[in-house]
Amino acid sequence: MQGPGIFLAQFLGDIAPFNKLESMAQWASGLGYKGLQIPTSSPAIFDLEKCAQSQAYADEITGMLGKYGLSVTELSTHLQGQLVAVHPAYDSLFDGFAPLALHGKPKERQAWAVEQVKLAAKASQRLGLKAHATFSGALAWPYLYPWPQRPAGLVEEAFAELGRRWKPILNAFEDAGVDCCYEIHPGEDLHDGATFERFLDEVGGHARANILFDPSHFVLQQLDYLSYIDIYHERIKMFHVKDAEFNPNGRSGVYGGYQSWVDRPGRFRSLGDGQVDFKGIFSKLAQYDYDGWAVLEWECCLKHPEDGAREGAPFIRDHIIRVTEKAFDDFAGSGASKESLRNLMGITPH
Repeated sequence: MQGPGIFLAQFLGDIAPFNKLESMAQWASGLGYKGLQIPTSSPAIFDLEKCAQSQAYADEITGMLGKYGLSVTELSTHLQGQLVAVHPAYDSLFDGFAPLALHGKPKERQAWAVEQVKLAAKASQRLGLKAHATFSGALAWPYLYPWPQRPAGLVEEAFAELGRRWKPILNAFEDAGVDCCYEIHPGEDLHDGATFERFLDEVGGHARANILFDPSHFVLQQLDYLSYIDIYHERIKMFHVKDAEFNPNGRSGVYGGYQSWVDRPGRFRSLGDGQVDFKGIFSKLAQYDYDGWAVLEWECCLKHPEDGAREGAPFIRDHIIRVTEKAFDDFAGSGASKESLRNLMGITPH
């Protein structure tokens, strides 16, 4: 496992050092990070189209980060991926993820989003990356709770359409040799294991359809995130190290009662301040030879982001397990021959 890395999206701003990629690189390096996960929705820090088209620009990015001892962990198209599939109920809310000229034009907005994610596949290839972060978007999310009763076939058709939209994009990732990793996240049609399996069926088990594992979203759903690793480890190609807590009470539970983040039973927290069993997670990922990055995604309803970033690097570094190359009891090995093994069991020659 590589790390620690940090996802820059939650730290972007208009004030230095958070307004330019190089100044953010210098800041992150000073905190002990080794990699940056770069959002592609902010042209002020990263030009996605230019990177997809120009190897020189890609080399410029990697060279600049190298001065600070940093690598690009992955690129992110979370916002653009969301726009690949948008239910009409959310059209106006998600317009803000697209250029102003596309507001109020859902078909044109979707076409733009698809092209953006395909550009990210090529840009990732130019940067020498092997994985990419995105969202699936959602057509069925308003029907999550089965009341009113869902019409027969609604969910099936939603996932069939989702598959139709993503299959050409996944093929672009195949051409680029990069895994497309969906963050399994409420608000997306891919929000747990069952929904990921539905999607995988619709894209024919596409080898590039993979998972960005973030345990915080599973805490809020009350899903067993350690068992999730056991089930889906072959598809887990990215890891957001993010903490959360769930404290239900007599007033609200999983659904949160429309309350603000600070008042919800399920809340995102800075690393070490929540309930996620990171020792268990890092052990599971080591067990299955996960070789990707461990990347901090900071979101907390209480702590200042700069404090969360400062604490995150040593937290991740101290949890990464350097996998042993030999068994702990090798010193006691007998080195027995096949003949002696048979003799130990009383197996005599015929």
